[in-house]
Amino acid sequence: MDELKPKAKKLINEFKGNNYIYGTGCLERINEITSTFGKKVLLITSLHKRDPDNYKKIIHSLTKSGIEIIGHTLSARPNSPIEDVLMMKEAILASKPDCVVAASGGSGIDAAKAAIVLANLGGNLEDYFGVGKVTEKLSESRKELLPCIAVQTASGSAAHLTKYSNITDFKIYQKKIIVDEAIVPPKCLFDYSLTKSMSTSFTCDGAFDGLAHCLEVYYGASSQSFEKIQDIALTGIELIIAFLESTVDNPSGLEAREALGLATDLGGYAIMIGGTNGAHLTSFSLVDILSHGRACAILNPYYTVFFSHAIQKQLKHLAELFSRYGLMKQEALSLRGRELGLAVAQGIIALSKRMEFPTTLGEIEGITYAHLKKALQAAKDPQLSMKLKNMPIPLTADMVDEYMAPILEAAMSGNFSVIKTLDIVSRKT
Repeated sequence: MDELKPKAKKLINEFKGNNYIYGTGCLERINEITSTFGKKVLLITSLHKRDPDNYKKIIHSLTKSGIEIIGHTLSARPNSPIEDVLMMKEAILASKPDCVVAASGGSGIDAAKAAIVLANLGGNLEDYFGVGKVTEKLSESRKELLPCIAVQTASGSAAHLTKYSNITDFKIYQKKIIVDEAIVPPKCLFDYSLTKSMSTSFTCDGAFDGLAHCLEVYYGASSQSFEKIQDIALTGIELIIAFLESTVDNPSGLEAREALGLATDLGGYAIMIGGTNGAHLTSFSLVDILSHGRACAILNPYYTVFFSHAIQKQLKHLAELFSRYGLMKQEALSLRGRELGLAVAQGIIALSKRMEFPTTLGEIEGITYAHLKKALQAAKDPQLSMKLKNMPIPLTADMVDEYMAPILEAAMSGNFSVIKTLDIVSRKT
């Protein structure tokens, strides 16, 4: 275990280099990543309400470098509602800053990314959902995006590191996603000590989100990127397994907080090489009843069984890891095929049970079969098609009802036997 953190830091340095400041006690270095983008800043944050001491550190760091905060607007609510994105867009247009500093958890940073797109390129959010739509518009208009300097405050989404912006339409309780290299923050900072203010529930949600990033990208890894993704994913997953319980037991302990920060950052690295798939896709339709990390924690075991014949190499490595931490029995290491998938799925469930997480959708208050129907319909939406393509056994929209519906039925009841498995190797390798 001693080598996990140094290995994680080496990988993160390889990923972001000098564009990322991270660690414990580095918040006051925010001026270093901001000053090169101009002297007039719009600050997007709600830290002054819940963490005034660290808010003051941000203000002091910026102003001592001669940076003027010409506007200040609140961060987004959980899941980045469209209305909050529009509020930020108006603040950008009104203040005309040189750059935006978003000091927030993932929802606030995602919303800031989307708000900058709307402020600089116009149009509606629907114009940009999907892959590469922002870059297309930039090329057509010959415009540039305002720099977004991301200051992460929560271990989970890794929004400060990535090309993703997840936005929710709460009128229909559906999340959609902008995927574009153009919205990656050019500079970012994460002081892991900020996460001490995360509640136990939020800490676990974020950890399982990071685990899902590592796990789903690992499942869908191509032959070209497999070795690198395996290195990233297994390091991130092991950090979460090794340190999540101690974080919950001692929320102010910096050693464990740092470990979860490193782990979820590795999740961000993973999704910049590959992409998430089944569990993330389904979670987008459950925003009214489940947090994102919790939804992924419930769903991933069932997708694991569906993918099992295509991910035998991944499952063997995960089984070895899980057995070292008491999540699986040693005897399971000899299993093959669907049986190995079932054993690893039970290992993921064992981790959820340790954290007192639900392990079926049927346990969730408010769940209905209408949620499952909506999830199946959303899976056929071209704007979300990248999630189907990212699967180790890629599905098309016309395959969703036959193969995804039984997965969701299993997740509802906990009955793995209803899941259909395709006895083929991954079409990605």
